[in-house]
Amino acid sequence: MIRRAVLLLLASLLLCAGAGQAQAAGYRYWSFWERDAGRWVYATQGPSLARPSDGDVQGFRFAVSEDSASAVRPRGTADFATICAKTPAQDGRKRVALVIDFGTPSDAPGGESPPAARTACARVAPDATTAEALAAVAKPLRYDTNALLCAISGYPRKGCGEQVSQKEQKRKPAAEQSSPSDDGPSLGLIGGIAVVVVLGGAAIWQVRRRG
Repeated sequence: MIRRAVLLLLASLLLCAGAGQAQAAGYRYWSFWERDAGRWVYATQGPSLARPSDGDVQGFRFAVSEDSASAVRPRGTADFATICAKTPAQDGRKRVALVIDFGTPSDAPGGESPPAARTACARVAPDATTAEALAAVAKPLRYDTNALLCAISGYPRKGCGEQVSQKEQKRKPAAEQSSPSDDGPSLGLIGGIAVVVVLGGAAIWQVRRRG
């Protein structure tokens, strides 16, 4: 009897958590990534603050995502040596490899088509930020009044981090809707599991106490 009650409680809590995640709003924006040991990691600083070192690989991906935990990574596995093979080193300059992924047609704003993904090697001043490296190889860039990156190489033509309706999100193929973080499950999922465990334990305690 105790086991059945706990299982029902866990099931109901998980269903509620899943329903909340399914209704989360999505936003169309450029996400910023850093290549670490061969894998993409969501950047902890914006491109206007990050100062990559010579030999770093950084990426941008345009997509519809709910948050950083579900953001879609840039595609492709090209490394620094490949991307910067035709850009020789130069004294007093650093080279930063950039991967620019314009996303899929399902992520594009109405009436626009994403350009093909590409890579570029920016040779910039030693103290240059990622934004400066990007500007050196992928103009025109567009920012909003809060310095949020809105467009790379003119794409998209308009819009900036706008919320996407549930109806529009449902048109997106399931395989493209999210990409779990390399760093593990989202905090929301972990939090939900923790609540389930705590409440489940409390239910057992109450039943035993009454018995």
